[in-house]
Amino acid sequence: MNTEETNVDMKDAQSKDAEAENVADSANVAADADATEADVSEADVDQEEQEKQPMTGGEYDAADAPSSGAEEAAAEKNGSVKLKIIDEAEDVKFTGLSKEELLRVAGSPGWVRTRWGLLLVFWLGWLGMLVGAVLIILQAPGCRELPTTNWWNDGPLYQIGSIHAFSDTHNLKGLEQKINSLSELKVKGLVVGPIHIAPPDEDMSLRFEEISPEAGNLDQFKSLLHVAHRKGISVVLDLTPNYQGSSGPWFSSSSMTNVAERLKSALVFWLNEGVDGIQLLGVEHVASVVPLLWTDIRAIVQNGTNKYPNNRVLIGVTDSSSAENVSALLSSTGVDLLISRVLSSGATDAMERAQAIQYLYSSHNQTKLAWSLGGQAEGHLGSLVSQALVKLHLLLLMTLPGTPIFNYGDEIGLMDQDTKFPKMLWDSDEELNGTLQEEQAERLSCRRFFRTVSELRGKERSLLYGDFVLLSNSSSSLAYLRVWDQSARYLAAFNWAAEEATLLLLSDALVPRHAAVVLSTNSSVLPQDSSVDLTNLRLGPGEAALLKFPYTG
Repeated sequence: MNTEETNVDMKDAQSKDAEAENVADSANVAADADATEADVSEADVDQEEQEKQPMTGGEYDAADAPSSGAEEAAAEKNGSVKLKIIDEAEDVKFTGLSKEELLRVAGSPGWVRTRWGLLLVFWLGWLGMLVGAVLIILQAPGCRELPTTNWWNDGPLYQIGSIHAFSDTHNLKGLEQKINSLSELKVKGLVVGPIHIAPPDEDMSLRFEEISPEAGNLDQFKSLLHVAHRKGISVVLDLTPNYQGSSGPWFSSSSMTNVAERLKSALVFWLNEGVDGIQLLGVEHVASVVPLLWTDIRAIVQNGTNKYPNNRVLIGVTDSSSAENVSALLSSTGVDLLISRVLSSGATDAMERAQAIQYLYSSHNQTKLAWSLGGQAEGHLGSLVSQALVKLHLLLLMTLPGTPIFNYGDEIGLMDQDTKFPKMLWDSDEELNGTLQEEQAERLSCRRFFRTVSELRGKERSLLYGDFVLLSNSSSSLAYLRVWDQSARYLAAFNWAAEEATLLLLSDALVPRHAAVVLSTNSSVLPQDSSVDLTNLRLGPGEAALLKFPYTG
């Protein structure tokens, strides 16, 4: 064996000796660790035993101390002390009742009695709450079901008899541009026209389905419909045949049948285009000549079309000022609304007006009633009454039970000049002199008044659906109440006298001692939200007020 092999063998032997020593050391360390763990466990047990001993203040017992300081040193030398965590599950034992024991207890007579007692208390409590709820419901006042109405019952209608006079462009496009302004007034519908081609007194030249070039064209009319509907405003078309002539409302009796047949065809055409209703003048004359014609017209209008199935309105116009005649026409013709002169030339004072209103209200559902002052034949409200009474009459029309109908410009007190179709006045930003500024300020004030009462008319249930209760009526004053179920009540009071104040002594079971002012034509005397004594209500000349008080049960 050479020297290199001898060296290799010696190195292998040394490596084996080193490994053996490492194994021995590891075994010794493990043994020491086990010993330390055992010592610690014993120390924990001893500590527990010590804690169980009473605190007598006696001498320390050396036998209770650890037996070997060397073992503690060995543990400290290793740098840590191992603690044995006792599993709580091993020491905690369930000491409650078993399933069999629980079943025996639940079946015991005492527990059965307790259980039935608790059950009886629960059902008695529940039954008591049910009986209490039933008593509350029975004692509470019943709520009236809201009546069925149509769109034309929900707010004012606005008549535009002359497209040329209404806008600066003098056509349907100009009317479309004013839709936003009309929407601000809270109107629910526009009555437009007549705008069809109708040479005066030439029945054979009538062309119901063609728009007069002066008014515009069919595309402009369709655009108007679209914009108005988008704003929630319906459009009614006036198709009165001979609106520019002088020979009868529908020409002569001999030509009426022919005109009527052509009118029926035109109704279908315009309904298919999307109009929301038709207005026709001369109701009483046509009804006397062709009695069944209104029934046919009503059927066409109300049936509508498959394309536009919503409700359509048929509005008739009569020259009658008699409440009895108007009532008879409403019943015989079947029109949805009938515009008459009941509030204008047929009533010479406030007492007659109140009697006419009461008669029509008692004879018909208020959804059939229409109220107006002025129109295409009579002119504008501002010309029929003094300027000082314009707001008074606006308040009257808006608060009566039925549909208020206004002529264009009534909202600003527009006056007729040399024509029943004066030019509409639109306010601009240009500078005005003193007189014109005052006139403009008055127009704006009147318009704000109109808008305010129109908004109230559209949202307050007592003004929309309420019963009409006449409280006071004289030759120059009027007061009535609008009442709906449990909603707030509204009281409207008017003094038509031009120079004298009036004192209203309003005492009724439905009326409290005081009410709040909602709106008045003279806010300096009756400011908004002020309280007034209804047993001593004073209105100055030409003044009117809308008052409010809550439902009290």
